[in-house]
Amino acid sequence: MTPAPDPRRYDLDALRESLRDARGGEVDDSIPELARADPDLCAIALALPDGSVLHSAEADVAFSIQSAVKPFLFALALLDTGGEALDRVGIEPTGESFDAITLESGTGRPPNPMVNAGALLTASLVDGGGPDERSTRIARGLAAFAGRELDVDEDVAHNEHLLGDRNHALAHLMRAEDTLTVSADDAVAVYARACATLVDARTLAVMGATLALGGVNPCTGARVLPERVARDVVSVMATCGVYDGSGRWMRAVGIPAKSSVSGALVLSAAGRLGAGVVSPPLDDQGTSVRGRLASEALSNDLGLHSFAV
Repeated sequence: MTPAPDPRRYDLDALRESLRDARGGEVDDSIPELARADPDLCAIALALPDGSVLHSAEADVAFSIQSAVKPFLFALALLDTGGEALDRVGIEPTGESFDAITLESGTGRPPNPMVNAGALLTASLVDGGGPDERSTRIARGLAAFAGRELDVDEDVAHNEHLLGDRNHALAHLMRAEDTLTVSADDAVAVYARACATLVDARTLAVMGATLALGGVNPCTGARVLPERVARDVVSVMATCGVYDGSGRWMRAVGIPAKSSVSGALVLSAAGRLGAGVVSPPLDDQGTSVRGRLASEALSNDLGLHSFAV
């Protein structure tokens, strides 16, 4: 077999420049902070098993993680419940919007942990006696994935909580189904704060690599998760991480990923690397337009497609 190309020789700045003229998509405007995002921002980073992080220009520009936090909330819920979270949330793709007001028929469970209902539930399952303790636990867990302390944008957290009407509706619906055991407002507050965590492309790459490498952070060497938990999370990213575009994503890109309304993508190529890409304009599935193009190029050029021989 032909050896896989060496990512260290890949010119990420050249890839970034090739994408700069790509147009289309719209910047999310669900809260004021997202609406003010720079539509020209474009950054790419790769984190490798030896702890090296390769990156393009703008890879240190901070943004709120938003929905790219969902795999890590799922991981922490699995860890803190000893796997019980798998009984509390489904793992099947929905073919519907990420914030659809719907639960599994017959069970009342969220359909999977990558949609908003699932993330509200998984955030409620991490250890903690109340919302403040759960938020602290999540912050500590995200820092372990990132290999550094992470700040929270308090304005984003406030507006996510205040303006998240559909999230409140989902939380109340899960309460009515006895799926959610904390108050609806507490569930939304904890999830909103997690989404407001500030990251950059380099940080996302390290977080993705921690999942891709079986739960070991390549930069710190610390085991963040058991290998089985990391495997379960990456599996669900593959089937559900790009919402109703997940099938098309896996055909074209073939790398488990999670998209985000901030224009971020976190990718986990098992045993190979983690990648973080950000560019705010989104397509109809809520995926970064330039991020998708960058991911396809990385997959093709570095031989990262999960099903390529």
